[in-house]
Amino acid sequence: MGNYSVVVLDFETTGLSPDYGDRVIEIGAVLIENNQVVDRFQSLMNPGMRISRFIEEYTGITNRMASSAPPIAEVMGKFAVFMAQHHLVAHNAGFDSRFLDAELQRINLQRRQQFACSMLISRRIYPAAPGHSLETLVRYKNLTTDGVHHRALADAEMTGHLWTCMVNDLKAGYNLTQVPFELMQQLAKVSKAATPSFLRRAADSQR
Repeated sequence: MGNYSVVVLDFETTGLSPDYGDRVIEIGAVLIENNQVVDRFQSLMNPGMRISRFIEEYTGITNRMASSAPPIAEVMGKFAVFMAQHHLVAHNAGFDSRFLDAELQRINLQRRQQFACSMLISRRIYPAAPGHSLETLVRYKNLTTDGVHHRALADAEMTGHLWTCMVNDLKAGYNLTQVPFELMQQLAKVSKAATPSFLRRAADSQR
């Protein structure tokens, strides 16, 4: 199970929660296999509603761009094919999973895959980082970036680089021969204090 695949995804949205009627306006995702990005998915979407000036300025996605984009349902149908049965990763997975589930539900689909949250995991692996936002971690680890924050594909790519960096750092730091997806998920739930012993036990079990 060392060579599983993950789809790392990021949404730009009209607001903070689908519970308040907010919709997605852009999706970016990368498919990672053997710790390498092998495929990408990106699309703007027409939410059928106005985007606030704050969101226009925050994301750089204007109402004109969104109004000429394909409808959400069409894009989400294509994304469902792209994500297939791969494990899913997002930075602040609670946010992205809520929007993903809400939009899939609108087209009568349901997510079967598990999510892992790279933000929660990064807090365990990099407790000394000055913060655990995506931008801060990208700087902290000197990860390659094209410098465009808050556009979905750029953020998904950076989260993908962060994910592979965390996998490599775990292998190097704890002599893990592989870092299964389930281990990453469990790591998000372990307390900071218990993390080193949890990882040592994981390494022991692989010998």
